[in-house]
Amino acid sequence: MANSSAPLGIFDSGVGGLTVFRRIAERMPAESIVYLGDTARVPYGTKSADTVARYAQSCAEVLMNRGVKMLVVACNTASAYALDVLRRELPIPVLGVIEPGAKRAVAATRAKHIGVIGTAGTINSGKYQDSIREYAPDARVSTKPCPLFVPLAEEGWTQGAVPEQVAREYLSELCAQGIDTLVLGCTHYPLLKDVIAQAVGPNVVLVDSAEATSESVADVLNHQCEANKGSGQGARTFLVTDAPETFKRVGKHFLKDEITDVEWVDI
Repeated sequence: MANSSAPLGIFDSGVGGLTVFRRIAERMPAESIVYLGDTARVPYGTKSADTVARYAQSCAEVLMNRGVKMLVVACNTASAYALDVLRRELPIPVLGVIEPGAKRAVAATRAKHIGVIGTAGTINSGKYQDSIREYAPDARVSTKPCPLFVPLAEEGWTQGAVPEQVAREYLSELCAQGIDTLVLGCTHYPLLKDVIAQAVGPNVVLVDSAEATSESVADVLNHQCEANKGSGQGARTFLVTDAPETFKRVGKHFLKDEITDVEWVDI
């Protein structure tokens, strides 16, 4: 059993995983967290499955060397392509963002017609579709890659005419197909939740995989008696593989707070 005071490890291809970080930190403030953004090799969504798996293994090694008690793969693409190999190789619990999001979507849907949006890599992997059908074999799953949402989120363009038009263009087809639930299958997308909700209308339930993942992390820690029971706030450590200042600037949109200290690491 791991030391309950050991930190959680979270990695992502860049800044997007900070939405997962924020939800976990809100739910379990006593937990120390080490976050690694692989900013030198972002984006993962355009890379091959083998390349993403190699990148994920090197990120996991950095975090294991920091003594983490659990690994959270905050990147949807890495969750799709690398989760199985990481679970085989590592002696600690490894959680991704796809299964929690899929499980929540199945619980939310009424008509058993679920939409999933994400990067091309995540959509093409079929992992969300497979995971949803594992919980609801009769579910209909419609998907749509939405690549422009990523730069909009990183530039802070989350309100106004431009993101609203992009959202309508991307989501009109899914709405016409009759989805009643939509999974935000990329960690950038929660920043655009308002314009996405406006585009799909009030009858479509939005599922935030970051929020669902934080629940799964808490469940695993409590079940395995590894949760930190302290009353203070845990340490927050941020690592990047490139451009720390850019990470600070863009990351504040995702974290809803300033990031003061970022450490560069070479992997």
